[in-house]
Amino acid sequence: MAKQHTRKGRGATLSPDNRYSDTTREHVDDGWQADEQAAQIKTQLLIDSAKTIISYNQSPDVPFDRSINPYKGCEHGCVYCFARPSHAWLDLSPGLDFETRLFYKPDAPELLLKELAHKNYQAAPVALGINTDGWQPVEKSLRLSRRLLEILVQYKHPVAIVTKSALIERDLDLLAEAAHQQLVHIAISVTTLDRELCRRMEPRAAAPQRRLEIIQNLTQAGIPVSVLLAPLVPVLNDNEMETLLGAVREAGAVDAGYVLLRLPHEIDAMFVDWLGQHYPLKAEHIMQRIRDMRGGKSYDATFGKRMRGQGIFAEMIRKRFKLAKQKLAFPGAPALRDDLFIKPDLAGQLALW
Repeated sequence: MAKQHTRKGRGATLSPDNRYSDTTREHVDDGWQADEQAAQIKTQLLIDSAKTIISYNQSPDVPFDRSINPYKGCEHGCVYCFARPSHAWLDLSPGLDFETRLFYKPDAPELLLKELAHKNYQAAPVALGINTDGWQPVEKSLRLSRRLLEILVQYKHPVAIVTKSALIERDLDLLAEAAHQQLVHIAISVTTLDRELCRRMEPRAAAPQRRLEIIQNLTQAGIPVSVLLAPLVPVLNDNEMETLLGAVREAGAVDAGYVLLRLPHEIDAMFVDWLGQHYPLKAEHIMQRIRDMRGGKSYDATFGKRMRGQGIFAEMIRKRFKLAKQKLAFPGAPALRDDLFIKPDLAGQLALW
């Protein structure tokens, strides 16, 4: 298991060998390691060759049955990211590899056009960039999410987006057009209002106050915005719940939800190590509360439990959230329309891409 100290701009403090590897590595401190690792690791972009772009799911825990993910890996570096274990399928570590070795799908727009044009395709809300943030830093130059959004808007296809990136404001023109026809809904992920905690948990994502500005700017453009308090971590940021809800409601959010911290596969050891380096005095208390809400384990992947947990502490959070949300009178987001969809004409459109 490969270990490293904290690095500026990177979230992982531990880079475990992926669970499919035949070998494991053990960290040995020879007195040189800290100096050798002080150098910043640059982000690498790698091509992901895909045959399809729309993924389907039957999960009862999410409000959509399909998603589009133009990227694998995420430069935001959020230590808790549930998508980190997916890098094991690429024979890479869910640690630093996940945030520094990014895969992108250059032909994603062409694939989307083909799938939307299929004779059996039926429109329904699609989540864009749901596994890893579609508006992470590399999107500024690659513009894949922008191109996918252009297609969805052109053919009047409903789309839902979750992001914590200020780059989403670049696409206000498309989002406003879609919102006018009730075809888009955006959720901004907000974890904390504490700048230091945010920098440690999400080193390359937008600052907390900037996210409130994003909510305001999208709202002023007529785009319905919800907020995800995700993840809620007992003892670490759950004390901010009511304050967070008040701040996002004042900024214009029309709805809000939350997700309890999830620690599948390699993230368990990674998060424990991260706590030991950043919050050693709280680490054991935090992990004990997590186990209290996960049936005595660090994680329970059971549908219906993995997002909210169980037990008295999970129930307490649920009641606090419900009461605070009621007091703030969130009106709720309008339902997305799927009756405006126009099937693409491949003969005339593929040549443009």
